[in-house]
This record gives sequence, structure tokens and C-alpha cells, in this order.
Amino acid sequence: MNDHVAKIRNLAGLATPMALRVAVTLGLPDRLRGDGATVGQVAADLGVAPVPLELLLGHLTSLGIVERTSTGYRTTDFGATLYSDAGNGLTNFLHLDMAGGRAEMAFAELLHSVTTGEPGYTRRFGQDFWTDLAQQPHLRASFDEQMTHRFREQIPGLVAGFDWGRFTTIVDVGGGHGSLLAAILVAHDSLRGHLVDLDPTATEAVRTFAAHQVEDRAQVTASSFFDPLPAGADAYLLCDILHDWDDRDAHRILARCVEACAPAGRILVIEALGGRQDNTEFDLAMLAIFGGRERRVDEFRDLASAHGLVLQSTVALTDQRNLLEFRLAQGS
Repeated sequence: MNDHVAKIRNLAGLATPMALRVAVTLGLPDRLRGDGATVGQVAADLGVAPVPLELLLGHLTSLGIVERTSTGYRTTDFGATLYSDAGNGLTNFLHLDMAGGRAEMAFAELLHSVTTGEPGYTRRFGQDFWTDLAQQPHLRASFDEQMTHRFREQIPGLVAGFDWGRFTTIVDVGGGHGSLLAAILVAHDSLRGHLVDLDPTATEAVRTFAAHQVEDRAQVTASSFFDPLPAGADAYLLCDILHDWDDRDAHRILARCVEACAPAGRILVIEALGGRQDNTEFDLAMLAIFGGRERRVDEFRDLASAHGLVLQSTVALTDQRNLLEFRLAQGS
């Protein structure tokens, strides 16, 4: 029983996750590169109190993130994983003033989310995640960077696992910086794409298409997917969009897609599926941050049927994401 108690205490402890977040937010791994520095030097540089800083460094030492030297502390090879230029996405995930790290703090309101179904983020910060991003440009920029990084390794599988060449025009709804659509266009030179997202994200997508030399076949509209979408395309792509929203707003997004879609067109939804790519921790994150969730196939089917959509097929694109293809019931 004592072993069980110790295990649960370790699972429940907040000291380590918060110590890592504070270390990244203060930039300690970067500051302690190379030969490192004394506590006094770092405290003076960062404008923090030296005694509490040494308490933090003591715990980071126990974790192997930093190590003591004859003159102070320095970052270990293991701790170098937390360098801001490590390129692994951890800085965004942990930094308390970036979109990912700030969003994680919504877990402090998980009781509220489980009790009400509402996002804990709103309760903690006084407004929802998307309003926060709109009002704080540095959060928007870090969120876009986070999404681009998340898809980097997934894109080849997303492109190769489906016959995108069936279509002549695709609207990427909420397509971010355009990395996925650009890769699809590169792979299919007869295809034209149209990306819709808010500015300044949309502006960055223009640069992405130019960098991939597909700007002559890629159009960008700075707009919300709650507003009317470009009409008449063969396919409307929603990649990792619907899980960010509760059913009410998911219906609004699908309604806009159906409103714009050609009669024989398709609505393509790429997401992790509940019951297939289970990630229980991520499920709770979607709830606490957005009030959303990873839906099961039957839930997608029910959601779509309200808009006259029929599930045509489900394709596993990668080990993390499936594509659900919907057609209009009156279409072909």
C-alpha cells in the first residue's frame, strides 16, 4: 500500500511540472549554457530573488536539467533539450507566456470543466483562448508556430495517404501557415488551393506558398471560418479544427462548409479519432482549454448528418490522424 501511496503522490505532484515551466519562462537553460553562472549572476540578470532561485535550481539539479559546478550551475546535455533554439517545440509547450504553456494552465480549472463542460481557460483568464490570441499578438504568433511544428512530421503521411489529385480545387479552412496545403499542391501540380484564416496567420501563409513556389496556384483569404467561405470548391478541408470547438460551434463551422461546397463536393475532416488514437491526456487538454474533445466516428456522423452530410469513407493517414470524407446527401 505504501508503494501505491508513493506512486500516486509522484503522479499528483505539481512541483516538477511547474519548476520546468518556470525554468523555461525565465530562460534558465539558455542562461546556463556552457560554463554556466553563479546564482548571484543569474539572479541579477533576471531581476529575481537569489534565495528562491537557488531553491528552483536545486530541484532542477535533482531532475538532471542543470548540474552544480565549482562556481554555480550549468545546463546538462539532458537540460539542453530545453534550449529555446532546440527546435523540438518544448519552449512553446512550457513557457508560461506563450500560447502552449499559457493554455496548459487551464488544467488548474479542470474541476470546473468536468463539472460544467466549459473551458477552464475562460475561467482562469477571463476570456476564451481565441479572444486571448486575438488581443495578444505574441500569443497568436506562438500558437501558429506551435501548430506548424506539430504538423511537421505528420505532413508526408497526410499527403501520401489520400488521393488529393481527385480534386481540382481545395479550400483549407483554418489552414494556419499553409504547410499542409502547400505540400498537397507540390504533390499535385494540377490542383489549386485556397486557404482561409485570420490575419496575421493568413499573411504568413502567403509566404509559405511563395517559399514552396506554388503561389500561382494558391489563394489566401484573411477571414474567420464562422463567416462565409469561398464558394464552389471541390473540397473543403478541416484539419485539426473541429476538436477545438464544442458541438454548437462545430455545427456553425460545418454549416459554412456546406453552404459554400459545390453539389458534388466533399467535406474532408482530418483529426485524431476517439476510440482509435486514444490520448486521454490530450482529451482532457481539449476539454480544459477549449471545451472541445476528440470525437468518435459516430459523433462525427451525427454532427455531419444535421447538415445533410453522409460519411463516405474513413482513412487512417498516420498513426495519429484519420481523414473522414463527407459528401452532400443530394450530391454524388
